[in-house]
Amino acid sequence: MKVYKFGGASIKDCKSIKRLANIIRNDNCDKIILIVSAMGKTTNSMEDLVLSYTKSFKNLRTKLELIKTFHTDILKGLFQKNHQSVLKIVDLVFNEIDKFLRLNKENDYNFIYDQLVSYGEILSSIIIYEFLNSIGLKSKWVDARSCIITDEYYRDANVDFEKTSKLIKRKIKGEGIYISQGFIGSNKKSFTTTLGREGSDYSAAIFAHALNAEMVTIWKDVRGVLNADPRYFNKTKLLKKISYEEAIELAFYGASVIHPKTLQPLKKKNIPLFVKSFLSPSKEGTLISKQDFTVRNIPSHIVKWNRVLLKISSKDFSFIVEKKISLIFSMLSKYKMKVELIQNSAISFSVVLNNKYGGLDELLDELKETFKVSVDKEVSLFTVRHFNQISLKHIKKLNQSILLEQRTHKTLQLVLSKKFKEENLFGFFER
Repeated sequence: MKVYKFGGASIKDCKSIKRLANIIRNDNCDKIILIVSAMGKTTNSMEDLVLSYTKSFKNLRTKLELIKTFHTDILKGLFQKNHQSVLKIVDLVFNEIDKFLRLNKENDYNFIYDQLVSYGEILSSIIIYEFLNSIGLKSKWVDARSCIITDEYYRDANVDFEKTSKLIKRKIKGEGIYISQGFIGSNKKSFTTTLGREGSDYSAAIFAHALNAEMVTIWKDVRGVLNADPRYFNKTKLLKKISYEEAIELAFYGASVIHPKTLQPLKKKNIPLFVKSFLSPSKEGTLISKQDFTVRNIPSHIVKWNRVLLKISSKDFSFIVEKKISLIFSMLSKYKMKVELIQNSAISFSVVLNNKYGGLDELLDELKETFKVSVDKEVSLFTVRHFNQISLKHIKKLNQSILLEQRTHKTLQLVLSKKFKEENLFGFFER
């Protein structure tokens, strides 16, 4: 039994979905679990819809109609003459969205986000399910919200693996093709939750873990796990074989090709993970498994944009030690701050944050009651895993932008000021 996950870029239009169908048709496996993301940039569009709904209601209906048109155009292209029955099902989904927009009384942005953005995956899975059945690839549709049980931490929910595994085994029995959604689950109150941005990879790992899959394949628009993001760097290299441990490190530092939580469920059951290109399905891509492959001779470069650097110090120049560090972390937890780098000295404490939940201003107000605080917004966190002399040579070009530097024998991290831009990375690998 195999688990296949297709991301948004790999199901962005009719041609891509037909390519997905060919991959499934050419696979002789008796049982395939297909996990799909929202189509194309639908998640971005749904996030924009949430912002309009929570802030201003400006162009709300227009934005919703554009999302609907995008999906109906795809299904018309897939089904051509016989698309009316599928269109009725899609209309029902948009009626659910409309009902939520009219009747919701909850003000919490994170709750609203999960209820609305999750419909991107619902829509894509329905359309693909109907299409596969229409071309003779008989499939079963499974609602991930009835399988993946989480807590109430909206936008980054934690999975109850014991309950989830029981439900997945109950829902997926026998051979055949099963289609479900990535990124989404539900809590004990039956409200939809999401597993974090790009969480569909994690969903695939959850299903694989529960069903003891022989392998997971993540189909991407890149040729596998690369040593840098090709959107920002030229001359990237394919990492053909990586150990679980190394992949976890890369994901932790922000390698966007793998969701950070994906590897743990697979590692526990020694389930290999393949990352392959849906454009070239016969090519090898990247294998991630328990074997200790070495990639120390290939530096990997990872950039996280739009972060916040806080420098915290005592007002009385006393040491920043256990009690004060504990206090700082309790505040970071209170305002749901994602900590991505820490550095401290005797009288100061620096931390790089992802202000994902928007609590920065409230955090600063509380911190300033006890500490001196300086803030740098819109900074970038640049990580080089397995850096070498060539890496260090190129990094010298960034000296004027460096606000903070931290290194171990394997990893170098730089916090770069907001004047550091994407174009600064062009030609980074040139000798």
